[in-house]
Amino acid sequence: MTEASRLSIKQSGLRWLWLAAVVFVADVSIKLFVMDNMGYGWANRIEILPFFNFLYVHNYGAAFSFLSDASGWQRWFFTGIAFVICSLLIYWMRKSSAVDKMTNVAYAAIIGGAIGNVFDRLVHGFVIDYLDFYWGNYHWPAFNLADAAICIGAGLIVLEGFKADKAKKIDNSD
Repeated sequence: MTEASRLSIKQSGLRWLWLAAVVFVADVSIKLFVMDNMGYGWANRIEILPFFNFLYVHNYGAAFSFLSDASGWQRWFFTGIAFVICSLLIYWMRKSSAVDKMTNVAYAAIIGGAIGNVFDRLVHGFVIDYLDFYWGNYHWPAFNLADAAICIGAGLIVLEGFKADKAKKIDNSD
């Protein structure tokens, strides 16, 4: 890439990093509210809807409490993975155009969510979860806004992949 063809920050996907900041601030704000105003554990849950509770629990692992019963090394492992992924996504955002909205929104959502959970791991030693969806007696593992943002971002990347494949098939049929 020549110096003349290099995108400015305003022209690149980095323009969308404000969304990562919004996800981070919203996630940490909700977590602080939960910690300050709710009792810990399932017994202190607040029933919001017939399929949804608000609660305060700790997650020492990753998604769906993966490795939560490990001896503590997972805290640093998941923090390291988050830093590597965020660095890679920021690099890709720098190389992409700000006009590529879906991809940049996806990357920003993942970055904001990952940094929200890293903040918890570094400050508290665990991630704070507060959303509990259930059906009957089956409860989906508790999660938080950061987790939701990461999943939405990943879903948008998959959706963008399908769009790109469809566009290639249309171009090849000409």
